[in-house]
Amino acid sequence: MKKQFLKRALVLACLTAGAGMTSAHAAGTKTITDMMGVKTEVPVPPARIADLWFAHNELVVMLGGAPSIAMTVDRESMAPWMYRIAPILHDAEQLQGTTPTPEALLASHIDLVFATPQLSGLDVYRRANIPAVGVNFHDTQGLLACLDLTAEVLGTKHAHDIASDYRDYLQQTESFLSSRLSSLSENARPRVLHILSLSPLKIDGGGTIIDEWLHLAGGRNVAVAIKGSKQAISLEQIAGWNPDVIILGGAAGKPDDAALGPVWQSLKAVKSGKVFRNPAGVFPWDRYGTELALQLRWAAKILHPELFQDVDMLSETKMFYRRFFSYDLTDEEARRILAALPPV
Repeated sequence: MKKQFLKRALVLACLTAGAGMTSAHAAGTKTITDMMGVKTEVPVPPARIADLWFAHNELVVMLGGAPSIAMTVDRESMAPWMYRIAPILHDAEQLQGTTPTPEALLASHIDLVFATPQLSGLDVYRRANIPAVGVNFHDTQGLLACLDLTAEVLGTKHAHDIASDYRDYLQQTESFLSSRLSSLSENARPRVLHILSLSPLKIDGGGTIIDEWLHLAGGRNVAVAIKGSKQAISLEQIAGWNPDVIILGGAAGKPDDAALGPVWQSLKAVKSGKVFRNPAGVFPWDRYGTELALQLRWAAKILHPELFQDVDMLSETKMFYRRFFSYDLTDEEARRILAALPPV
């Protein structure tokens, strides 16, 4: 056991020394403060990034950093549209987990890690002298702050320009929705349940970005008292809420009414035909990604179709991907994203 430990330590020391030699050839470094308030010295620009948070990969891709992603937790089977829009990701190592060892990162000459404290070993990487930036957010303001931080780390004019343009678009979207929904009474807001997964049954409650976009789109989250996302729940509890509208996550599974049984079939949303599948593109629109801006318009339109008849989600989707991902969707591709279907 002692020999194995010494051998591991020697390998790590050698790789760390090699990493130091590699960074000496970088253009330089700068100090940034990450989302956890930790100051980190990062290379300028980062050449080989390991992005260990599923949601954050979309931010890097949108900001033009896909060529620098050398390791990613977003495998093609999980995020097929991400690979369609940024095919260079096929050159990256697709990780099976969220905590590669420092040795693996150093052996792959990773010079920057993006990770969340909850999913990854940030402190372990820092002790191995691998620059590691903590990223996380739980609401729209956090999303914008994370986007600005990512642009700062990438350091390109393009990244800063896209981050600024996205901020404008998201704020314009929120203002647009607010102006249309301002006269709504509380009772005019439909009671909505967002289901992440049908089997096992999991929902998204209060204190989440899901709860925030539901409110901004003119709805009321029936599960607001249950704090957090991905919360296990029973059909009986859902029946107690009896929502007006149910929104299923893109990968929630097929709502087989017969298989789900009489409790499901008795729900108001099911009987009135108001069970909707959430779109999913580069990342699921309803979760922690930049397509949140599209999610707001889509959700407002399904919750209040009479107020948003002029919103053409096909055109809006194509515009968004062209503007922020430099990718021209065909009509068919946009329809598939809106239907939460993968690329052909």
